[in-house]
Amino acid sequence: MYVGIPNPNALIPLEKMTIKPEGKDSFEVLYNPESYTQSRTVHYAQSSGISTNTPVSQFAGGSLETLQFRLFFDSMSAGSEVGGGSSDKAKFTANSVLPSIAKAVDVRKYTKKVYSLMEIDPDKHVPPLVKLKWSSLQFTGHLISCQQNFVRFGEQGVPLRAWLDCVFQEYIAPQKANLPRPLESPDTTKYRTVHQGDSLWAMAAKEYGQPEQWRAIADANGLANPRALRSGERLVVPAIKRR
Repeated sequence: MYVGIPNPNALIPLEKMTIKPEGKDSFEVLYNPESYTQSRTVHYAQSSGISTNTPVSQFAGGSLETLQFRLFFDSMSAGSEVGGGSSDKAKFTANSVLPSIAKAVDVRKYTKKVYSLMEIDPDKHVPPLVKLKWSSLQFTGHLISCQQNFVRFGEQGVPLRAWLDCVFQEYIAPQKANLPRPLESPDTTKYRTVHQGDSLWAMAAKEYGQPEQWRAIADANGLANPRALRSGERLVVPAIKRR
């Protein structure tokens, strides 16, 4: 029998990633991802120039941001520290102390909550829009790829453990996507999308060359707290007078 310092997660549970499908109840993942990757690409068109050895490259447009991570699901040894409702935690705790042959919590009940996010909503005729929240990570988009890998089974063939590789693509409302994006100039109003790790100070330094001008961006967007930026949010970067 183990005697010692209790698991601190049992006393102060870790914040779990929450997934909220539009029009449905939110749910917590069983285990937080170990890491996640955000990526974006831009496209350049190439055309052959007359009497040149290399093609001419011209910017053709950007792309939507993607968020990728791997989720772990386990119904064998999971206890009260996992995510989910109180009934789920009680079920996991009771199941974790049973002998191997008696474990019968089908892990697909929990992987399906994520995997089904690609199913078409019969009312809207498209898969649901999803909001992901995990501490400072705020992401809104659609699940565009999900691979389930079941890696352990009970004596009766019931899946007990799985990995899900997920790829989400950001969603930008049409009215925001069509906002004009003027040429770069500190005396021209621009629009910028907030990414993970962005700050108003860094944005002001990049746009104006003056980090102390962050207040102009905060005032233009009605931000009372300059630290409360959400990934995916589109901000107005107002014009300033040249010195």
